[in-house]
Amino acid sequence: MNIFGFEIKKSKQQEADARATNSGSFAVPQADDGAVVVAATGANFAPLMDLDGSVRSDAELVTRYRELSLLPELEMAIDEIVNELVSYDTDHELVELNTDRLASKYSKKFCERLREEFKTIIKLMDFNNIGYELLKRWYVDGRIYYHVIIDEKNPGEGIKELRYVDPRKIRKVREIIRTNINTRTPITKVRDEYYVYSERGYLATAHINDVSMQNGTHQSVNGVKIHTDSIVYGTSGLMDQWNRVVLSYLHKAIRPMNQLRSVEDAQIIYRLVRAPERRLFYIDVGNLPKLKAEQYVNDLMTKHKNRTVYDANEGSIRDDRRYIHMMEDYWFPRREGGKGTEVTTLPGGQNLSETEDIEYFRRNLFRALSVPTSRLIPNESGFSMGKASEITREEVKFQKFIDRLRMRFSIVFKEAFKRQLLLKNVVSVDEIDTVIDGLTFDFKRDNYFTELKEAEIRTGRNAMAREMADMVGAGFYSKEYIKRKILRQSDADIDEIEKQNAADAELNAANHPEQQQQQQPAAESDFSPEHPQPRPKVAVVDDEEEEQDDEKEAAELEAKKKKQSQKNEKIEDAQLDLLKTLNEALKNDDF
Repeated sequence: MNIFGFEIKKSKQQEADARATNSGSFAVPQADDGAVVVAATGANFAPLMDLDGSVRSDAELVTRYRELSLLPELEMAIDEIVNELVSYDTDHELVELNTDRLASKYSKKFCERLREEFKTIIKLMDFNNIGYELLKRWYVDGRIYYHVIIDEKNPGEGIKELRYVDPRKIRKVREIIRTNINTRTPITKVRDEYYVYSERGYLATAHINDVSMQNGTHQSVNGVKIHTDSIVYGTSGLMDQWNRVVLSYLHKAIRPMNQLRSVEDAQIIYRLVRAPERRLFYIDVGNLPKLKAEQYVNDLMTKHKNRTVYDANEGSIRDDRRYIHMMEDYWFPRREGGKGTEVTTLPGGQNLSETEDIEYFRRNLFRALSVPTSRLIPNESGFSMGKASEITREEVKFQKFIDRLRMRFSIVFKEAFKRQLLLKNVVSVDEIDTVIDGLTFDFKRDNYFTELKEAEIRTGRNAMAREMADMVGAGFYSKEYIKRKILRQSDADIDEIEKQNAADAELNAANHPEQQQQQQPAAESDFSPEHPQPRPKVAVVDDEEEEQDDEKEAAELEAKKKKQSQKNEKIEDAQLDLLKTLNEALKNDDF
């Protein structure tokens, strides 16, 4: 069977590294992609593969997750999670590419090119418009597939379309080879990886014509073999206990949800049965035989019981006489010698308003989804922003959980972005892994609790730094120690702050040259050979464009100084002319 899709050729170095890592092992390679591991049958692709069990259970799980997501409690929790994952803003992108880690190795033009190409990926996914739906789909299903469509005649134009693929119709396959080389334990090697797509899907209800038969049993599902480079695939990273099936984040909520539904159903049944009050009829039957006594009681029941029923289909009311059941009154015969005929009342249930057990299982459901219960079961007092010291531990854990989800979904961005850069020849095959590893993705945030926590931590550090500043001159602490240990500034932060301070000083000198001239003699007098001044740090810039910008700024600064000097000379000349005029007027006694 021919393979469908395109393939990006690897370099010789990458092929050598792949051969080295695939030299063989006694352990089957483990991955969190949920690929079906099959034994290679020969040089060609075998249409009969044992995919029946795992594939169908995987597809059924996706259907089960989607059914659960429609329940009100789970839908409310999922909305809370996805709303934190993505925050809509008309003025900013939902996700932006961060190239700070590549700034030291690559030029500004290259980083700007990367950001432009990433915007193309966001546009192909239509993430700014349907980002909420995509993240919800990935969170519920636990996986997401995209088919990468390119122009095969002009692959250099990049990706033309990213088309969503139903995860129940596609599956990743990994072929392995087992060989025995002087050992009793077989050595395992990975031979090939690809995807298999079936239009009918891999559900247990698939049509019989799509399932190949061998010896009267279902052996495999026919499909189209697709190359791995033609598919962008991202999972939740959660696997079952056998590391075979990818699980969704909703999987751990299945049991709490079933418990909650069972308790709710039992509570409803109990209230329907125990809510109404019933009458007890004790009928005096004297010395009648058993059969006649029962007949006498039944005659009384039929005579005095007239049940009015509303027919919703016809919109009419009719009389309906039926045999007694649990929802109606009770009739008991009473023998002679006891009390006579008596009618009493059986009270209804007394604890119908108690819902503590339902609230308990509802809280367990929200905890299973890592959602703070305060968000879904708010107090009557309403929402309070509060201070950072009042933030609950659940909110902090929830924000960490959201950050993990964002990092996991970023794999989808990286895989699509990697193919775009290689197709358009922006990055070579040898450097693509280094570039992709240096990229990060900034999701737009609106978590107020995280901002409160960061603001309070920063305020505390600044206050401590101000208190320790008086001890710097005494030798107890140094400025470097305060920067690194108290303010927690990294080397990059320190260098950036020093550059910004130097730029601010130059800008201030350009705007106020007279202050610079007054301070310069004092600075020269302070200099002495015994106490030499430290040499200023000079930033080494390798980029030619940055050198040209610095030269241009220096030329502009020099021009401003020259213009100011000429202006000062004109003012001095005018003052001398005015003095000469006054002296001549005094000599001629004009005043």
